[in-house]
Amino acid sequence: MQKSTESTDATSSLMRSIGAAAREASHALALAPRTVKDKALHAAAEAIRREAPAILAANARDVEAARATGRIASYIDRLVLDEKRVGAIAQGLEDIAALADPIGTVLADWTRPNGLRIQRVRVPIGVIGIIYESRPNVTADAGALSLKSGNAAILRGGSDSHHSSLAIHACLAEGLTAAGLPAAAIQYVETTDRDAVGHMLAGLDGAIDVIVPRGGKGLVQRVQEEARVPVFAHLEGICHTYVDAAADLDMARAVLVNAKMRRTGVCGATECLLVDRNAPDAYLPALVAALIEAGAEVRGDAAAQAADPRVKAAGPDDYGHEFLDAIIAVKTVDGVSGAIAHIARHGSQHTDAIITADEAVAQRFLSEVDSAIVLWNASTQFADGGEFGFGAEIGIATGKLHARGPVGVEQLTSFKYVVRGSGQTRPV
Repeated sequence: MQKSTESTDATSSLMRSIGAAAREASHALALAPRTVKDKALHAAAEAIRREAPAILAANARDVEAARATGRIASYIDRLVLDEKRVGAIAQGLEDIAALADPIGTVLADWTRPNGLRIQRVRVPIGVIGIIYESRPNVTADAGALSLKSGNAAILRGGSDSHHSSLAIHACLAEGLTAAGLPAAAIQYVETTDRDAVGHMLAGLDGAIDVIVPRGGKGLVQRVQEEARVPVFAHLEGICHTYVDAAADLDMARAVLVNAKMRRTGVCGATECLLVDRNAPDAYLPALVAALIEAGAEVRGDAAAQAADPRVKAAGPDDYGHEFLDAIIAVKTVDGVSGAIAHIARHGSQHTDAIITADEAVAQRFLSEVDSAIVLWNASTQFADGGEFGFGAEIGIATGKLHARGPVGVEQLTSFKYVVRGSGQTRPV
């Protein structure tokens, strides 16, 4: 059915007003002292704990609707909230409040021969547009990180998490009011009209400075193709764990199962296991068995199938695929050189790990794998801003300009040069 002109015009008018309000609020936030921003975050955390029953009731509506439409289990896992997860959302706000305020930090300071003193000083970006899908916790994380870094935020959550996000946003708004900050500092786009996303990608008449998409491949691809403003994004989390011949088998088994099965629907989940062809004979069967016993479907090459009859034959599209489910591809490779080559060909420059006791091999992997995050003897599921000590993250950026890896408070800032003189003029 074609949308009415009235509906299109209403969405356009709504989004323009949201953009204008965010731009105005960004000026106040850029000057807000740490004490005020932290007061807002603590008040919001208190509100989330108090309103936990209402948040869970709203989430139950979203989960019921998602199940009714046949959403897969991993998708439901990203959507569902319980008391523990709501508590973690509140704690996350307090963790962000505890971070150092990045605004005003002097990144560099030098004096020129002519006496000019030049400082590079961290400043907010301005207005951050965040477009995301099923995870309601992103509402709190994105709003809080934007606030702490002195930016206004425009949040557009997915329709599947609509009621949950509205309930969480109400707590953020309460925190802003308690601290005397403008309510427009964190706005949630309440309309489910898909045209709202298009307006954000167009920049809302210059109001939005950067877009951060967080969701599936379809969403991120659309944002990257249509956005007229800069984007911090990753298209897919095709993460690898490589088990070297010099790996400790018990360590490799434990790390691998965690990397794949802790939460299969997150972007840091390992999607492909690479095993050194020269590893001891017991390694490949043990690793495959551990995955299957943990509940994973394993799709592998001829060696993996020979190692365990329960392994299904891997198809040509299984390598370089983001399953976001309890499915993993397995391939044997010729040492670290083969692993690096495979990752370069099939990876997404997100997160890749090596398990080995050989420091020289590990160093080569860490140096040559061109991903935003590389790990040695650790699970790929540590690809998370909270685990990096950032308090939280808006997402993982795999681009190479400005932000790369977990996008936290510092990554949501820019800088300017402050120059102090004593009457200097530039010679002709």
